[in-house]
Amino acid sequence: MNVSTAIQKRRSIKTFDPSHKLSDAEIKHLLSLAALSPTAFNIQNWRFVLVNDPEVRRKIRSVAWDQAQVTDASLLIILAADLKAWQKEPARYWKNVPPATREFLLPAIDQYYRDQEQAQRDEAMRSCGMAAMTLMLAAEEMGYASCPMDGFDFEAVANLIHLPEDYVISMFVVIGKGVKEAWPRGGQLLLEEIVVYNSF
Repeated sequence: MNVSTAIQKRRSIKTFDPSHKLSDAEIKHLLSLAALSPTAFNIQNWRFVLVNDPEVRRKIRSVAWDQAQVTDASLLIILAADLKAWQKEPARYWKNVPPATREFLLPAIDQYYRDQEQAQRDEAMRSCGMAAMTLMLAAEEMGYASCPMDGFDFEAVANLIHLPEDYVISMFVVIGKGVKEAWPRGGQLLLEEIVVYNSF
């Protein structure tokens, strides 16, 4: 499947076969592709929390408006981000580049994020959003359905997964074998309404 087809076919599916399981190889493939998603300064701040404990998934469903896909999808992936990834051994993000490049980038990373809480959070959301799309397009190419989710109590989920203090949850992505077609597209805006040239 080419990328254009995957984009056109991908829909948010909410009804899954609860008996279907992805193989370990399929899961590794999905996550390996997600790990190629871009992040600013290559800080790789996303974290993919795979919730495979049925009891934890039931508890998460109870704080997610009782949405069935939380427990019925083959995979429940919580996309979280480490807000302080930028300062945790940043040299490892650029270990394969020439020393001069590394010497330029490491101070730039520090200057961009230090004491900039909003920038750290904004970066977390951008990074997780791009990783979520990578996961969903990869799932589509593999023949699986997916759905991004933010309909849940973020604080309650953070407590359930023991989210570290310096982390933030961006969204869920559920992936599995869909058992019901998506509704017709609700209505796409014309490009003339959404594309702006040069300025508003």
